Amino acid sequence: MMHKENYLLAAWSVALVATLGSLYFSEVLKFIPCELCWYQRIFMYPQVFLLGMAFVRKQFIIARYTLMLSIIGGTISLYHYFIQKVPFFRNTAPSCSIVPCTGDYLNWLGFITIPLLALIAFIFIGIISYQVIRMEKEGKYI
Repeated sequence: MMHKENYLLAAWSVALVATLGSLYFSEVLKFIPCELCWYQRIFMYPQVFLLGMAFVRKQFIIARYTLMLSIIGGTISLYHYFIQKVPFFRNTAPSCSIVPCTGDYLNWLGFITIPLLALIAFIFIGIISYQVIRMEKEGKYI
């Protein structure tokens, strides 16, 4: 069984990789983020700092906040993925700003897109956060 500190470290690692990945796509590869990408970043970027500080200070209550950030960010990612890949959603998608939210900068294997990568990160952080909350409720200090 993993220690609660290791759960926070794992969640922080996922948030850090997701954040660095999004910065790589926009700053190195020069992919201009669409409006929905910016909203996803709003819910991912703070988690790097929140989880990092929580890990250092052993403040497990942060999992409640990171779970909510992940649920909201994951919902946005799922919607963004749907408007990229599901015709019904694509046809009813609102128009975004300069860069259309329906565009695919990345389309590995025909289904892996940037919003899907963000969704996976939000899911991992959400599951880890839920596990920390559950361990806190059960009084496990491992």
